[in-house]
Amino acid sequence: MQEKIRQVLHSSISVKQQILQNSLFLDTIQEVVEVSIQAFRADKKLLFCGNGGSAADAQHLAAEFSGRFYLDRAPLFAEALHVNSSYLTSVANDYGYAEVFSRMVRAKGRRGDVLFGLSTSGNSENIIQAFQEAQKLGVITIGMTGADGGQLRDWSDILLNIPSTDTPRIQEAHITVGHIICELTEAALF
Repeated sequence: MQEKIRQVLHSSISVKQQILQNSLFLDTIQEVVEVSIQAFRADKKLLFCGNGGSAADAQHLAAEFSGRFYLDRAPLFAEALHVNSSYLTSVANDYGYAEVFSRMVRAKGRRGDVLFGLSTSGNSENIIQAFQEAQKLGVITIGMTGADGGQLRDWSDILLNIPSTDTPRIQEAHITVGHIICELTEAALF
């Protein structure tokens, strides 16, 4: 069993090493930090969406911004779009699950806001529809996906496509990259 544990840890480390050695990916992280800083300085908000484990990660990252990361500071407007279960279940029932995020983007999204979509495959229909709606409104779209970006690649203004096809490793890297974005954004603003 310890050998399997070592294999999983090596696999996780390998994905992060690939990111570390990819200067273009590091430039993309920096670009996302700069977009986030600009949005908050302009009194805009960050919105997050994902399904399953990625929904938990989206909520986690929104909380890092709206609560705090390292610094005791004022809250920043960041929100995960799935946290209202009555809304989510009524829209899924009345319109279909594919529309649960796009309708909320239509309600909350304003030009200059930023929408993060977490999808390991990049093919989650409800996130694709949310990005399509966001682009109509002038909301900046940041896709956080796996290796090839899936269909979300075509709808992302900025794509953070983790160099892996293994869902748990992608999600682990999403949190690592998300924490970097939170830390650097917070430090720049406060």
